[in-house]
Amino acid sequence: MSIHFAGSRRPARSALARCLVLPGRMRAVNDNGCAIGDNALLRSTLLHFARHGLAAAADARTRAEEAWLARDGEGYRHWLGVCRTLDRRMADRVARR
Repeated sequence: MSIHFAGSRRPARSALARCLVLPGRMRAVNDNGCAIGDNALLRSTLLHFARHGLAAAADARTRAEEAWLARDGEGYRHWLGVCRTLDRRMADRVARR
């Protein structure tokens, strides 16, 4: 069985050409339109991530749960915010409990 190449009739509109051409206005892939407004929370989250790496969200979740049990509302909101910045779904599960 032989294989034949069938080029596009309009090369500028081929699938490969569409992949190689960048659109005029590109958005980041993870840009969901939500901006983090609290710079202190962002700074705290980045420092926490620097200390704990990929386990940072789980650690923030644990700290939020510990603050909840200790009836520390301010600490709970802070750690839940850190967890939400790192992993929204995980923070939503914690907040529902």
